[in-house]
Amino acid sequence: MTTETASGAEAPTRLRRAITGPLLFAFILGDVLGAGIYALMGVLSEKVGGMLWAPLLLALLLAMLTAGSYAELVTKYPRAGGAAVFAERAFHSPLVSFLVGFSMLAAGVTSAAGLAIAFAGDYLGTFLDLPTIPVAIAFLALVGLLNARGIRESLGANLVMTAIELSGLVIVIAVVAIFLGGGGGDVSRIGQAPEGTSVAMAVLSGAVIAYYSFVGFETSANMIEEVKNPRRTYPRALFGALITAGAVYVLVGLASSIALPPAELQESSGPLLAVVEATGVSIPSWLFSLIALVAVANGALLTMIMVSRLTYGMAEQGLLPPVLGRVLPKRKTPWVAILTTTLVAMGLTLVGDLATLAETVVLLLLVVFLSVNISVLVLRRDHVENDHFRVWTFVPVLGIASCILLLTQQRPVVWLFGAILLAVGGVLYLLTRWNRKRTGGAPLGTGPKPDTATDPKENHEHA
Repeated sequence: MTTETASGAEAPTRLRRAITGPLLFAFILGDVLGAGIYALMGVLSEKVGGMLWAPLLLALLLAMLTAGSYAELVTKYPRAGGAAVFAERAFHSPLVSFLVGFSMLAAGVTSAAGLAIAFAGDYLGTFLDLPTIPVAIAFLALVGLLNARGIRESLGANLVMTAIELSGLVIVIAVVAIFLGGGGGDVSRIGQAPEGTSVAMAVLSGAVIAYYSFVGFETSANMIEEVKNPRRTYPRALFGALITAGAVYVLVGLASSIALPPAELQESSGPLLAVVEATGVSIPSWLFSLIALVAVANGALLTMIMVSRLTYGMAEQGLLPPVLGRVLPKRKTPWVAILTTTLVAMGLTLVGDLATLAETVVLLLLVVFLSVNISVLVLRRDHVENDHFRVWTFVPVLGIASCILLLTQQRPVVWLFGAILLAVGGVLYLLTRWNRKRTGGAPLGTGPKPDTATDPKENHEHA
């Protein structure tokens, strides 16, 4: 893989360019680390027994393939909208672009709903005994308010929360190391798969769940209009964050297997808390629960930032109603998109358990990733003036194969849930198309109207 520095000016945008390289690295790392590792270790152990590290490593390798495609396309076309923009350029079909973008959008709000449920589970139960759903809804409301306040404020909070959530995972690794050094734990469990299941099939089915813990990287594509010098900054932050997260995940998987048998991990919605408690090391349960709550909250915040910017980008492209592209004059945040996506995420907390929500997110994102990997190959014919990152050709080819492989592992109920969400998207597409015809608007996918164009002076001031 190679990357080059852009020679031209940054693309114009109505959003504020406030994200530096370190902020973007922290954004991606925080979203990946908070995307499920604190909640899903017990679910993962049902698939692979004590071999928790194996599907995490496989999921990292599969995620890196699609990340390479993202790095090329995002630096080639640095606009909010991400995969939907790439699909429009590659396939010249507003319907395909809409469905890809809506799949990403649906995955995001579904993920945020799952994280809100995780927030209101056993970790919060350490402090308060409150009903899960009302707490999850109130939590999403707070996330929405912070999102609307501003991107710099949101990412400033992310820096603090990322440091805290990383410290929680380091604690898990450290206390199990102490536990093991004192003669505790069982190292043999790291090679034990569930009885009656082949190791290969167990790891593959586990990778479907583990993939959820890495999918946070794609959210950064929708932040690209707010990144300074995106063509140089984005690839470094993307690959650096994924490799860092992958190394931490594998160590946490090993530590969890050594500390507890799979059956005990499966019983808790706060599995890493159970791991820490099992070591007997004097780490207060309330302290680790607090760290876990911060981690889950950070994942939800970054996910909701992404879906609101994606909604804004699709509105700018004419794929969603233009009202969703409204921006607060002073804060420069897409407030209508933030309000709408927050309300949808609240509604999804009423549907499905954490495992089903996580697998649905993976299913929807695999559709998106399949489109992105194909788009890289199709758009090689499209030459742009700016220099950009270019991935080796075999990477998107393997990315396509990996997406198809993981799609074959999805449960029928997950396909049903995903189909329902996409059907809702199809109805929304038809309604948007009908409304634009009725009002005499431009065809879908033709981009923003002239009166929404960027003021060059304003862009210069915020760049």
